[in-house]
Amino acid sequence: MGDLELLLPGEAEVLVRGLRSFPLREMGSEGWNQQHENLEKLNMQAILDATVSQGEPIQELLVTHGKVPTLVEELIAVEMWKQKVFPVLCRVEDFKPQNTFPIYMVVHHEASIINLLETVFFHKEVCESAEDTVLDLVDYCHRKLTLLVAQSGCGGPPEGEGSQDSNPMQELQKQAELMEFEIALKALSVLRYITDCVDSLSLSTLSRMLSTHNLPCLLVELLEHSPWSRREGGKLQQFEGSRWHTVAPSEQQKLSKLDGQVWIALYNLLLSPEAQARYCLTSFAKGRLLKLRAFLTDTLLDQLPNLAHLQSFLAHLTLTETQPPKKDLVLEQIPEIWERLERENRGKWQAIAKHQLQHVFSPSEQDLRLQARRWAETYRLDVLEAVAPEWPRCAYCSAEASKRCSRCQNEWYCCRECQVKHWEKHGKTCVLAAQGDRAK
Repeated sequence: MGDLELLLPGEAEVLVRGLRSFPLREMGSEGWNQQHENLEKLNMQAILDATVSQGEPIQELLVTHGKVPTLVEELIAVEMWKQKVFPVLCRVEDFKPQNTFPIYMVVHHEASIINLLETVFFHKEVCESAEDTVLDLVDYCHRKLTLLVAQSGCGGPPEGEGSQDSNPMQELQKQAELMEFEIALKALSVLRYITDCVDSLSLSTLSRMLSTHNLPCLLVELLEHSPWSRREGGKLQQFEGSRWHTVAPSEQQKLSKLDGQVWIALYNLLLSPEAQARYCLTSFAKGRLLKLRAFLTDTLLDQLPNLAHLQSFLAHLTLTETQPPKKDLVLEQIPEIWERLERENRGKWQAIAKHQLQHVFSPSEQDLRLQARRWAETYRLDVLEAVAPEWPRCAYCSAEASKRCSRCQNEWYCCRECQVKHWEKHGKTCVLAAQGDRAK
């Protein structure tokens, strides 16, 4: 697995074999927390394996033990928890937890799973091992990309600055909104990897992508809005590696990774024989797709030469007669995870929130210390630094940081002043983490 190992091969197999689905009521429980920590370890090891190109046993283990469907179900379950239960928790006026990190772990769980799926779905066998749940994953990606387009139409993703008057739960809501933007970008990558397997996808999945969701038109909208790019102070910025980067003038014609994912997905969905046989080119679809011609510049074609085939397809499309929407009666599989979870928990959202308030998200001081120790063991600093895409950022102002909190060694700061200003929010977690380290 490379020089820096988080898990030994035998340990990784034990963790993968132990993966299971949890009811919404049990999210945040002791057993759920253990699995969340295991997933974080698998996630970091998968990134390390991919980074050093030493083979990817995590991906192989997930396929061998049939755990990709489990990951998809857990992903959709935590998405539903965030939509149905988390808002109820935030509305409870007398709920003022001393530490919101246990809730943050549940909120962050979705990002952990989609990050792992993004890492392993690069391999076609992973997509194939998802079996029927690939339909659910396609629906999940469609929900996230639709949200991304809607956000870009309303001025872009939320900014990171919080209010000085906000309480911990309001801060947590803000963090969840910011996280949603990053999750949507990772869902875009996962969707692109699914389209790489278009020749082996079931007819139901193809129909879901092309007819039900009309993904080619949605991808055109993403290219038009480009929510991962923005102008700030006359300078072009792009979102990558969990933050916004200013792009140098000499690099502005370079294709970004996310733009590349959209183009490759479009290429797969429009030019593969399997997709062409299923896609109904209505007048609406034709009008949307022809907008792509304006983006197919010589500079873009130099970077992705295969797009010349897409350019030829669009030239031919201008002369092609459109088709009326198909009204054939077709028996198809439909995604079932979201519907099943909603059916099982309908009318219980308040009860689930109340149970978790009393038994999960109000831990004792001793429980928090024990949890802090486990977090410190999971998030090893040497591993975090190896998988970090960029230089550390200041926890208060987001500038590049070179100084680390001397007590807990977890947070970074650019200067002493920022550390002092951030202490009110960081202090409680810092003390617990330090106590957890001393307890080892």
